[in-house]
Amino acid sequence: MRRVTVIVPFAFGEEGLANRRAQLAEVRLDPELTFEFKPVRFGPSRFDSHHDFALADLAMLEAGLEAAEAGCDAICLDTVSDSGAAALRGLLDVPVVAPGKASYLTALMLGARFSVITTWSGWEPLLQKGVRESGLEHACASIRSLGDAAPDVERLFAGKEEELFPLLAELGRECVRDGADVVCLGSTTMHQAHAHLARELPVPVVNPGPLSYKLVETMLALGLRQSRTAHPRPGDPKIAELHAMAAADAVARGSTAAPATTTTKETHAR
Repeated sequence: MRRVTVIVPFAFGEEGLANRRAQLAEVRLDPELTFEFKPVRFGPSRFDSHHDFALADLAMLEAGLEAAEAGCDAICLDTVSDSGAAALRGLLDVPVVAPGKASYLTALMLGARFSVITTWSGWEPLLQKGVRESGLEHACASIRSLGDAAPDVERLFAGKEEELFPLLAELGRECVRDGADVVCLGSTTMHQAHAHLARELPVPVVNPGPLSYKLVETMLALGLRQSRTAHPRPGDPKIAELHAMAAADAVARGSTAAPATTTTKETHAR
């Protein structure tokens, strides 16, 4: 049995983790893989600024390092921001899968241009950053959001499905009119809307979380991992300092959270 740790970019309790873990039901995976959902110990609450982007990189890096120290066989990041991915790939020998760039490249196997939809305009700069850093601006037809109402990243769409799903479908149709051949969900928090959008839209809809799980399964099966020439090891890694910073933050906030090595587990067998 091999273990994949999914790093959740918020310091959630069980309710938030359960909503993230529900993504496993949306894809058929190797029953010999166990998926553990691990929250970060610190980090941003909104992902709406460069301040937050920097914090997220550190938080995801620290959590991913602890997961590797605990013996996981691969890591998935539960955020389309791909926060911490490059740093983790430079430090770890296990595969590190990030769903943002993976979604866009998958979209380009299905069509010539893609669009990204999100629930909140505050996430548009983050998505623009991801597309730009992936070198795929030329293939991105548009990035569209529902507006200025910030989403509930812990409870997701709970109780708002009838209101928001049709609005997201119309957003997807606008993307098709923009010239998109494929629509990508701009956040793993949107996974609950995927089935509705896949039925309503005339183009494929890429669901980033389940895609990343299938990709990590494939990488493990094929013995693939990140290139060391593209992701060189740091000459003087500051791993102990990073863990100490996370621990100090927990003390400063009076956190009573369980140690970061504690994870929630689910074996996916169907």
